Amino acid sequence: GGVRARAAPTIDEDHALWLADQPLRRDIVLDGRRLHLCHSTPWEPRGAYIIPENREMARFGNTDTDIVMYGHTHRQTIQTLNNTLIINPGSAGDARDSSNGRRLSCAVLETDPLSATIIDYDATPL
Repeated sequence: GGVRARAAPTIDEDHALWLADQPLRRDIVLDGRRLHLCHSTPWEPRGAYIIPENREMARFGNTDTDIVMYGHTHRQTIQTLNNTLIINPGSAGDARDSSNGRRLSCAVLETDPLSATIIDYDATPL
């Protein structure tokens, strides 16, 4: 199995059930901004690894939304393509991005004015 299978014994059963019940993609409106959340891509087939240098990255700019937040690659990026803000926060739990020294990270989204910031942090427990 993959990371999820190896981590399964450490995941609270209620959280695992909740997560299994969530949609693969979600569209919400936040402060009048259309936000698309997905793990890998808004298009089929799911599961493609779209890294910032990939030509396929341009497809995120062809979505009918103001903001796309995705993950899957664990590679940080903030880009604007065709007036769509594209955000991949990296990883809050499995640091793989060598560009930030394999530190954990998260993204902070501001809706007015529209912007995003990625914050790197140390995984060492407090």
